[in-house]
Amino acid sequence: MNPSTAGRQIPVVVLAGFLGSGKTTLLNHLLRRRAGNRVAVIVNDFGAVEIDAMTVAGQVGSTVSLGNGCLCCAVDASELDGYLDRLTRPASRIDLIVIEASGLAEPQELVRMILAGDNPRTVYGGLVEVVDAAEFDATRARHPETDRHLAIADLVVLNKTDRVTPAEHERVLGVIAGLGPDAAVVSATYGRIDPGLLFDPATRPDEDEKVRQLSFEDLRAEEDTAADGGQDEGPGHPHHPHTGYESLSFDEPAAMDPRRLMAFLDSRPEGLYRAKGFVDFGAADPDNRYDVHAVGRFLRFYPEPWPRGTERRTRLVLIGSGIDRDALEKELRICAVSGADQGVTDEAAMWGVLRYVRSGSAAEEAADPV
Repeated sequence: MNPSTAGRQIPVVVLAGFLGSGKTTLLNHLLRRRAGNRVAVIVNDFGAVEIDAMTVAGQVGSTVSLGNGCLCCAVDASELDGYLDRLTRPASRIDLIVIEASGLAEPQELVRMILAGDNPRTVYGGLVEVVDAAEFDATRARHPETDRHLAIADLVVLNKTDRVTPAEHERVLGVIAGLGPDAAVVSATYGRIDPGLLFDPATRPDEDEKVRQLSFEDLRAEEDTAADGGQDEGPGHPHHPHTGYESLSFDEPAAMDPRRLMAFLDSRPEGLYRAKGFVDFGAADPDNRYDVHAVGRFLRFYPEPWPRGTERRTRLVLIGSGIDRDALEKELRICAVSGADQGVTDEAAMWGVLRYVRSGSAAEEAADPV
């Protein structure tokens, strides 16, 4: 499953959390352990945000190149579409875009802007909400909207867990689970989550691992793929002992039953944060394979003709926290079509899938539940 095929879309992740929760620390951790991925950072900034010891202080519309080659843009909402268009040009070769929301921003509005955007090179990558475990109750008291933010989050990072007792840790986890039952939750100290939650280590081509990070000069260059040939290798990725997620690679030679697969996706278990890959629906649509992208409750299918010479089979990668890998694989195997039914066609069977094929309407995209 090569992500460079089929006009790969770049995930846009919204990183949110109130002041002091540790979201900038988490972002710096992500940038230092990006494992060869090229990351662009957009700061929706209304104050002073420090990234890798460089300060962006209310410079709306400015762009700075950080010391490790990461790009940081300070923008207001009206400029977001323009920056996303610039960052997603093919010559930029970006793997992930992170929008760090202001501590006082409304993350749901940023999510809606991404979903309503008409850039075909981007896809919603999820809302990551960072929470300070030690100040959780005080934050909820000062900012009642915290509960609403947690309810719409796709991934909750319970940060600063070293500052609370084990009993308090469990209590806060229980409250978060009640407020956002559909979100995956990972605990962390100093924002140290496993970057694999946001990147795609299971599907990334080996030859891309040493591509260096983006610099501002890259974006100013002509969109000429030849210009990318002489780049230096970026820093390596040191061993990171913390494991904050589990992944399941699913490979099935038999076609998948559309109704069964949609039943599985509609009832995704707690903790399953992302699912992506290619699906073969067999006789239900013999001409196309379906690129599936799911993050939290967001789901989208992208049909495309089978590439010539490609073996027809389903390959998926599922990523989450606290997931039961064996149970998930068993449920997915049940979705496969048995031998006796493989040639049976049922036009209505694809209706559930086609509901999640983007029609190109920005209004419909923005109306998706988040």
